[in-house]
This record gives sequence, structure tokens and C-alpha cells, in this order.
Amino acid sequence: MKNRAAGLVLLVVVVVFSGCRTQPKAVGPVYDRPLPPGAYALRKITDPAEIPDFTMACVDLENLREAIGRSLNYLGKSSSRRHFPSGQITHKMAVESLTAFAGLLDSRVMGRELSEAIRERFDVYMSVGCDDRGTVLFTGYYTPIFDGSVRRTGQFRCPLYEQPEDLVKGEDGEILGRRGADGRMSQYPSRAEIESTGMLKGKELIWLGDPFEAYIAHVQGSAKVRLAGGGLVTVGYSANNGHEYRSVAQELVKDGAISAERISLSAMIEYFKRYRDQVERYVLRNPRFVFFRKEEGTPRGSLNEPVTPMRTIATDKSIFPRGCAGFIQGNLPRLVGGEAVVQPFSGFVVDQDTGGAIRAPGRCDVYMGEGDDAGKLAGQTYQEGRLYYLFLKEGGGLPGE
Repeated sequence: MKNRAAGLVLLVVVVVFSGCRTQPKAVGPVYDRPLPPGAYALRKITDPAEIPDFTMACVDLENLREAIGRSLNYLGKSSSRRHFPSGQITHKMAVESLTAFAGLLDSRVMGRELSEAIRERFDVYMSVGCDDRGTVLFTGYYTPIFDGSVRRTGQFRCPLYEQPEDLVKGEDGEILGRRGADGRMSQYPSRAEIESTGMLKGKELIWLGDPFEAYIAHVQGSAKVRLAGGGLVTVGYSANNGHEYRSVAQELVKDGAISAERISLSAMIEYFKRYRDQVERYVLRNPRFVFFRKEEGTPRGSLNEPVTPMRTIATDKSIFPRGCAGFIQGNLPRLVGGEAVVQPFSGFVVDQDTGGAIRAPGRCDVYMGEGDDAGKLAGQTYQEGRLYYLFLKEGGGLPGE
């Protein structure tokens, strides 16, 4: 997780073919279509009829106030100012809008009363999406929980590594490369070279029992590890090697190992349990490699604030404003009888994370939580919808003012 705009892939492991990313000719929306030069990712809605209905989201407010508080904590740091203005959004707009939204929640209004107060006090901005009409692809990510050990054993032989000293990052966490003994910079080695040379020996942070579990941790950007003697260790994102991500899911579909209709995280886990000798073959096709560090408690997003299930979203931070309050509308999975069932969904969110595969205004990743149930949800999240942001109207004031 904790991407710091460095390009960590928070894309859910379920990836099906879409658009011209995998086909010579586009056969559907190109969700990663970049913004035209000089264009903004957000468009202010001026027709009240186009503002979404917030009513249902105003009934389920669990964890929202806490998530907003985490964004306000981030925006209270002087370092946050260098990322504003973000398009048309200033730092002052972000802080005042979150403060006003928090004030509404603290007033305990709910349902239609809260919905009407939001419409009265806030301007609504919509992501232009991949097609300039607001179409956004929602995917999901989560924090897996695996068994492991702080030292190598006969059972736990698959390491997650901490960041090596020769990896150089920029001010915002971007990967600059590898600094050699002569001080010169070069591209950091790929996953295949890292694995084949054993160059990270001595940098093992923690050990897992399955190579594909280690890879899932790389893709999700964090994990919690249950130790045999008791206790739970959180490992979070520290850096990556700067290489572009290549989807193992797409490789499996391309090779006919799993059909596009069946591809999901659970299908991949099942496949690699059956064909353990295939894990390395496929994983090495992805040149990106992720480094970790130990953290306390809940994993953190790219704002260095804890992420909140179904509230934290990851977007392209080069075009969307950090930490701001938003609203998503579309279809997302919910657990029904232990199974992930896709249903209509609307809810308030906070933009607190970044994903390397989450690029352009047509992509958004939703944090689903921790453990197997969250993994089921993340593995079934590949749905179109709309993404909105809320900013206080001029003169909107705070509740009671």
C-alpha cells in the first residue's frame, strides 16, 4: 500500500482484457486513456439534475468520520501543500471542505436531511472518466493475512524483502534508480534479475510459506502475517524497483491456463496450488518488484495515513486532489451467504491512496479491508460507475455558522 505516488500496483488481481491494452483494436472502453493536454480530471456539475442522489449513502456512515479525520491530519502537515493546487482545487478548498463535511457528520444528521444539507452546502465535481462522460472503472484491493515467520524455516521459505540501500527515491517517493559505487544512477534490476542473483540476501524482512502468497503481497502492497508463536505483524509498502507492472492474470488468460470468464484471485490461487511449478514461470513475467517495511496496526496509504475499508480509494494522484472527500456510485460486490454478490452501491469515500495501475481519470481502486472475505470482494470488483468529489460552496460555511 503506502505508495507515495511511486507507482505501486494496487490493482486487484482479477484483471480481464479490456480495450486496446491487450488487443490490437479497442473492443471496449480504454479506461487508462490519459487526459488531453491542459484538461482537468474533474468537471463541476452545474445542472442540479445531474447531481447524484446521496440519500442511501447518508444512512450508512460507518467509519466515515474517522476516515475524514485521517485526511485532515494529512492536510494539516505543511508537506501536503506542495501537492496543491490540484487542477482547480486549492489546499484551502480541500481543508475547508473536509472540515465542513466533518461538522455535518458531528451534528448527527442522517438520511435525507444530511443529503439535502450536502446538496445545499457543497458543489459536486465529477471525474470526466475515460470517455469525457464520467465512465470510471472500479477495481478493489485488500490486505491479505498469511501465516509466516520472522526467520526462515522448513515451512516458511518465501521472503518479503525490505528496501535496499542502493535504491534511490525522489521527494514524492518516485523511483529514481540504483546508485552504484561510483555514484552513477542506473535502472534498478528487474524481478527476474533480483530473484536469480540473490542480490537481496540479508534483506529478508519476513518469511511466508507459499511463493504465490508472497506475490499477492507484492500486488496488494501490504499484508498481515500470523506468527507461529502468536502475534500479528503488519508489513506495508516501502518502495518498488521502478519497472512497469505486467499482469500475471492477463498472462494466464493469454496462455489459456484460465479463461477470461473465470479469472479471479481465487481461481489463480487454485491454479497455482494445483501447478506449483508454474508459479515462478508466471511471476517472473512481471518485472516489478516490491519492497516492504514493518508497520504498526492498520496498513497505510500513500498519504501515510491508515486506510479505511470501503472508504479509502486509490486514484492517480497526478490528476486528482489528495485526501479529499468523494462519492462513488455504481455496482460493487457485497458478501451474501459467504459469497461475493455484485449489487448497486453508493457511498462516501476519501481519496487517500495511489496505485501504479490506477492511472488516468477512468480508474479508481476501492480498499475492501483485511483477510479472506475482503479478498473475495476485491477479487470480484471490476465494475463501471461514477466518481464524484465534494467541495464547499463559496459562503457555504460550517454547520451552525
